[in-house]
Amino acid sequence: MVKKMLVISILSILLIVFLGYMVIPNYMVRHKTPDVIRTIKNQTKKSIALTFDDGPDPMYTNRLLDILKEHDIKATFFLVADKARKNSGIVQRMKVEGHGIGMHSLYHKPAWLSLPHETINEFSKSLAIFSDLGLHITYFRPPWGTFNALTLPGALKHKLKVILWTVEAFDWRKDNSPSQIEEILLRRTQDQDIIVLHDSGGAIGAPENTLQALETTIPKLLKKGFHFVTVDESLAERGDDNA
Repeated sequence: MVKKMLVISILSILLIVFLGYMVIPNYMVRHKTPDVIRTIKNQTKKSIALTFDDGPDPMYTNRLLDILKEHDIKATFFLVADKARKNSGIVQRMKVEGHGIGMHSLYHKPAWLSLPHETINEFSKSLAIFSDLGLHITYFRPPWGTFNALTLPGALKHKLKVILWTVEAFDWRKDNSPSQIEEILLRRTQDQDIIVLHDSGGAIGAPENTLQALETTIPKLLKKGFHFVTVDESLAERGDDNA
């Protein structure tokens, strides 16, 4: 009986710690805090922000940049710092071609698996890598858009604006075909939306579906009158002095 009570007590403590470190902070930041940007702001144009997570990826990102260049539109890339260090040439191409670049963690480790010291150190280590690449990072998106108790404080400490999204095409899934991704984007996208897609990660081959979808979806969004802006541009439209 004593052993059973001890086990129950330990499990109760672990549950309380998990709720306090992950569940409650994640809910509050995702749904309640004003410190998170979820939409863009543009008073004069029918604007959307196209964003990509998890790269850069030598197999897919250059091809994605080719598609964007073909249509003369700019996007925002939330980069995994370790991948950026290993693929610095792709990062420099993004910079030269006028795309926005933000932080998307050091190794793409989810918040619920990051211990406090890991979460704290992740910001400084990632930003040091970006600095070595000649980048001044001003915005951040956590992997899967999830937070623990130290994620938002860490971002704010480093003066990073946290960017989430309003439209997700679930392009990382194994069974999401190019036509399904296109259908979601065309049906859901509205003025001032932030779209999240992926140029790396997810199911094997998933970014290939994303690229194929964009080849047909971008022209249709342009025909609908949408104007593509980077997160930098949208923050400027919001009147943010540090954009």
